[in-house]
Amino acid sequence: MNEQKKGSFFVDTMVYTKRSIVTIIRNPLIFIPNLIISLFFLFVYEGGLSGISQLPAFEGANYLAFILPVSIVSAAIGGAGGAGQALVKDLENGYFSRLLLTPSSRLAIVLGPIIAGMLQLLIQTILILVIAYFLGLEVAAGFGGVIVVLLLTLGWGLAFAGYSVGVALRTKNAQSAQAGTFVFFPLIFLSTTFVPYELIEAGWLKIAATINPTTYLFEAMRSVFIDGWDAWPLVRGFLVIALLCAITITFSAESAQKAVSSD
Repeated sequence: MNEQKKGSFFVDTMVYTKRSIVTIIRNPLIFIPNLIISLFFLFVYEGGLSGISQLPAFEGANYLAFILPVSIVSAAIGGAGGAGQALVKDLENGYFSRLLLTPSSRLAIVLGPIIAGMLQLLIQTILILVIAYFLGLEVAAGFGGVIVVLLLTLGWGLAFAGYSVGVALRTKNAQSAQAGTFVFFPLIFLSTTFVPYELIEAGWLKIAATINPTTYLFEAMRSVFIDGWDAWPLVRGFLVIALLCAITITFSAESAQKAVSSD
């Protein structure tokens, strides 16, 4: 009986994930503007700030490799947020309520758009990495380092998509759900965004960067881009990702339960 339930859960999850992916493909405006903005920032940061990599604190690191994680993470915030937007549409047109009447797992209904948002981000990240390669990116850890960056991106996308879906289920409003995703944008800039931690002068900004989970994601990605295989930044990065995923997926599951109770 348990095996049957597990099989049904995985089938349901695949079906809802496929539907969400088809929705994204049919509406390219969900992800194309976000991809363009992320690439625009990459070009601007690399073109306008690359000179500061000559400072001793950079230790000769390529500024493109230093700033690239910022472009990837910003793509995550805009891209994975589309999972919540798609769910809001289902809530507004009544489709989500009809799904709740089916015997499908409630968690599967929620995981569908979350996984689709995560996969969307993965494709965006691959495109960004390819363009960065043509701009001169060299990965110190080699191809294995690229795989690590993609795994970190998948984890971040899963965490943020879970948050986006949870907000959508709580608010049931497109504008509120979109505003909820914007809360994460300050996290990008309250971190080691443009310079290493050692070059941050404001005390309050150093404190913000220290408690900011984005800092550890940046450091993990930069370690494979610039330093090669350095275990500690990677361990911290994956631990932060695991914690965020646990929090946001739980948040989205509880939000789905409340949505069930109110419908």
